[in-house]
Amino acid sequence: MRFLMLVLADAGVDGTEEPVLTIEEWATETSESGVHLDGDRLQPPERAKTVRRRGGKVFVTDGPFAETREVIAGFDILECRDMDHAVEVATRHPMATHGTIEVRELWPLDL
Repeated sequence: MRFLMLVLADAGVDGTEEPVLTIEEWATETSESGVHLDGDRLQPPERAKTVRRRGGKVFVTDGPFAETREVIAGFDILECRDMDHAVEVATRHPMATHGTIEVRELWPLDL
């Protein structure tokens, strides 16, 4: 089963708890086990564009649409046995102690 893991940075987290692994150790561990398929960090939200089409018109605005303390800082695509396995992998990511990790199973379109 494939999962999207969103890595969210949260400006409100104090970051006093030490991560289980460094990002380099997590990447090595998950890559060597075959769990990590792809992933990367993202440029800051200030460099983003939000695109919407409404009533036949296209609207492009700078930055993220929602005002929030949490921003998507990166993503990973995981190949895991099930959701429990994906959660187990996510708990070892360093941002689990300094931000938030959201894990979602991919829902293929079967096109």
